[in-house]
Amino acid sequence: MLLSGGLDSSTVLAIARSDGFEAYAMSFRYGQRHEVELAAARRVAAHLGAAEHRIADIDLRAFGGSALTDEAIRVPRHAPGDDLGTQIPVTYVPARNTIFLSFALAWAEVIDAADIYIGVSAIDYSGYPDCRPEFIEAYQSMGRLATKAAVEGRQKLTIHTPLIDLTKAQTIQRGLALGVDYGLTHSCYDPVDGRPCGACDSCLLRARGFAEAGVADPAL
Repeated sequence: MLLSGGLDSSTVLAIARSDGFEAYAMSFRYGQRHEVELAAARRVAAHLGAAEHRIADIDLRAFGGSALTDEAIRVPRHAPGDDLGTQIPVTYVPARNTIFLSFALAWAEVIDAADIYIGVSAIDYSGYPDCRPEFIEAYQSMGRLATKAAVEGRQKLTIHTPLIDLTKAQTIQRGLALGVDYGLTHSCYDPVDGRPCGACDSCLLRARGFAEAGVADPAL
């Protein structure tokens, strides 16, 4: 289970638990400017009963190319009613989900797991190419060829994307029904003293989701 500590991945952890799985949560310290999300991931993993929670260290600042990993690139700020547009934003981290899924696949092989959960959405998201269904399908096909466990017939990888067709509001409603405490989560890309900026892409998508769901955001 890939767990960032944000709204989507926390909901997916609750879904994985409700599906009957013992959940092994993996988060990443990858040089992100919003490393505060890792404290949220720890809280969520404990709250939702993950069997284990590991934080892997990888430094994507070595490549940069994203406002999340390169201090020279500003995280865009928006007014509440702004259209976020259709272009892939500078908060996209090159190949991030490919890298994260590869770490998850390696750990899955070690613990004899065949199921990986990830909180990608193709509806309310920032246009990232590695959140699309075709990317997930291609990675799953590759993963079924990539490991010793797969070659020996002990693992047939399934990547679960239960939010892929849900809006943010629908995701929030699903999570609330499963007992997710969104007050424990963190979504902001550019926090100020640990608090959400309220104006980055992620903050706006989160705020609009809670508004559409008719629920107050308990993290504010």
